[in-house]
Amino acid sequence: MISVHMTPVPRSAVVAYRDDGTLSKGMGLLVSGQLPPLPPALAGAFVTAVLLGLGAAGADDFAVFAPAVALLLAGAGSSHPHDGRLDWLVPPILRLTEYGFIASAGFARDVPPVLVFALLGAMAFHHYDTVYRLRQHVYAPPWLAPAGLGWDGRMLVVALGGLLGLVAPVFVLLAVYLWCLFGWESLTCWLAAPRAAGEAAEAGAPE
Repeated sequence: MISVHMTPVPRSAVVAYRDDGTLSKGMGLLVSGQLPPLPPALAGAFVTAVLLGLGAAGADDFAVFAPAVALLLAGAGSSHPHDGRLDWLVPPILRLTEYGFIASAGFARDVPPVLVFALLGAMAFHHYDTVYRLRQHVYAPPWLAPAGLGWDGRMLVVALGGLLGLVAPVFVLLAVYLWCLFGWESLTCWLAAPRAAGEAAEAGAPE
């Protein structure tokens, strides 16, 4: 049975827009939400850009360590409620970091452009879907975030492909996996959402 979450999100929507994976959330738990999220996200993006400037994510390049550095820096702010005046900037910064790293790794390692755009498209679809769900109060099941690996997990998988010299196969596998996961879950969720909403309205209607 497909379950659709129709209750309000207990935390700031900005936190959901971050799309943190298990590792990033674990880093945030270490500081118990005491670290403001914007400075570490900016630091992670800056270091990633510097490492990408030194070389793309291959076995012999410093940039292969960018995901680990970004995780250590930006992940630490994941448990913060993101209620600061400028904390809304954190998700776009994380998207820029993730998309920039993955695109740079793909194009620098001669991955066919169609594969690069297929992987970026899967992530963009998921992030757009997340934004629209929150606006419509139709929330994803809790298992989707860890299953989708999060921005940190996806970067680490691509970096691992660079270390092993298997960037193109990793792009193929990751793109297929994410499209199947995000596409199928989104389709089934949205198909079930109107029925769930209608049933809830009928249940609350006066006799």
